[in-house]
Amino acid sequence: MPERSILNPRSPATDFSVALLNEFVRLGVRDLVLCPGARSQALALAAAELERAGSIRLHVRTDERSAGFLSVGLALETGLPALVVVTSGTAVANLHPSVLEAHHAGVPMILLTADRPAELRGIRSNQTTVQAGLFGVATRLCLDVPAPVGEPDETAIAVVLARQAMDASTGVVTAAPGPVQLNLAFREPLSAAAPFSLPVIPRGPAAELGAAPELLPDGPAMLLSVGPRTVVVAGDGAGPAAEELAHAGGWPLLAEVSSGARFGPNLIVHYRELLAAVDLGGDVERVIVFGHPTLSREIPALIARDGVETIVVAPTGLEWYNPGRAARAFTRSVGADAACTAAARTPAGREWLGRWVMTSRALAEAAADEGRAPIDKRGITRAELAVLRAPLTRALLVDAVWRASWPHDRLVLGASRLIREADKRVPGKKITVLANRGLAGIDGTIATALGVALASQAEPEPRSAGVTRALLGDLTFLHDVGSLLLAPGEAEPRLQVIVGVDGGGSIFDGLEVAATAPAEAMERVLYTPRKVDLKSLAAAYGWDYEIAATRADLERALTGAPTRPTILEVPLLR
Repeated sequence: MPERSILNPRSPATDFSVALLNEFVRLGVRDLVLCPGARSQALALAAAELERAGSIRLHVRTDERSAGFLSVGLALETGLPALVVVTSGTAVANLHPSVLEAHHAGVPMILLTADRPAELRGIRSNQTTVQAGLFGVATRLCLDVPAPVGEPDETAIAVVLARQAMDASTGVVTAAPGPVQLNLAFREPLSAAAPFSLPVIPRGPAAELGAAPELLPDGPAMLLSVGPRTVVVAGDGAGPAAEELAHAGGWPLLAEVSSGARFGPNLIVHYRELLAAVDLGGDVERVIVFGHPTLSREIPALIARDGVETIVVAPTGLEWYNPGRAARAFTRSVGADAACTAAARTPAGREWLGRWVMTSRALAEAAADEGRAPIDKRGITRAELAVLRAPLTRALLVDAVWRASWPHDRLVLGASRLIREADKRVPGKKITVLANRGLAGIDGTIATALGVALASQAEPEPRSAGVTRALLGDLTFLHDVGSLLLAPGEAEPRLQVIVGVDGGGSIFDGLEVAATAPAEAMERVLYTPRKVDLKSLAAAYGWDYEIAATRADLERALTGAPTRPTILEVPLLR
């Protein structure tokens, strides 16, 4: 492959940046997210050259918070860290929300934060603060790298740094994947103008990262015996292991919508109502927890109840899920022993699961019957026509989006009331559902969805030929509206951002405060409603726009997959 000429080796910043980024490419990095800045210009220009060579996918953003969450979305889809390049000062601080989300969710991320050299620190130099260690315990590795001066061994140092960062971020040498910060000091000249020859480095295969992260040395898998009435809980990110255990043991599966385990014959959709039932939830004696449950109060209450044995399963992680500090045991892997598996196939063993499945199924059928009108031989009834024209509810919205999603699609759920509505009602389906549930904040949802869409649809080997949909409330949407700003010339993903507009903050309707706070104060400081013309907003940012005010509108909008970024506004009844 031919060499390209860009910068002069008389800039140690450029030499070091080229060596560092080239090594990340060799290690399998595919994506680099970049925000503009003077101190980081050597990294930026080297990244632009690598993009021209076809070695990386470069994503340019103006807002560091959006850049950070974009990298979260890219990593959620690919399993690999994206590089995030920012300049010094507040640019680094703006990454903090995404770093915390990646830390708590176990998402790999590598931050390349440009900084002033040692002689310019501590003297009130412009755009200079204490950057190394800014993220505290949220990073798996943080290195404050001195400014290169042009010594021959600095290229080798850059190679070592890249390898250390990859091993720490992907969990090879740490208890869990997560963020890494390389704080890189640069002296002037921050880049050089005269051309020099940069070898084009072919992208390394992801396989070069080596084997999956080793489990912590907790011994062999814990084997569960027959006996206690057991339920399996699958929180966010639990994955199919939760469903496999529930099936092997013949136990009810209480799987949240973003668990990756919401499928299979043991799934209990209406687990909230059943946990409140004395003859079902009241009979639970053992709980096996996978992932990070965040969407109900019933699960933590069950775990904290006297007489319930809780076993928490986490293949990786720095913290254990332990509400009320009531869990009895923690393990990296779990399985059902032979006697337990055999007992699950007996009539007595099936009785426990059958009660849960049949009761949940009856509740699901009752919910589906609401508003349903019979069809006669003449076709659609007036009642059905009225339903199609009626205003939309949250239940109708989540049902329609769920039906429209298929295994080749991606569904990203914001930290709005809608994710809880979906968790309460949507049936089992083996589709990819993602959400920022590490800290469950509302920030960065659009950026995360963009990352998921870009990575899943990337050529020449797209991981998904489908569409990415993001379902979120209006406040969650407005909180990340800056992420709508896309760079010209970059790929436009098939992304449909579905915004449920109900006046904002309706999640507080379900909390105790709604029954005690004065209505005016509730509206002012909790609901915090905002009136924004989403059609004009979409036009300003260059997105397509649709509005679905009725069920018929919504079905049409979801049937035709978008070919480029689109905002779908859905007015909802309060």
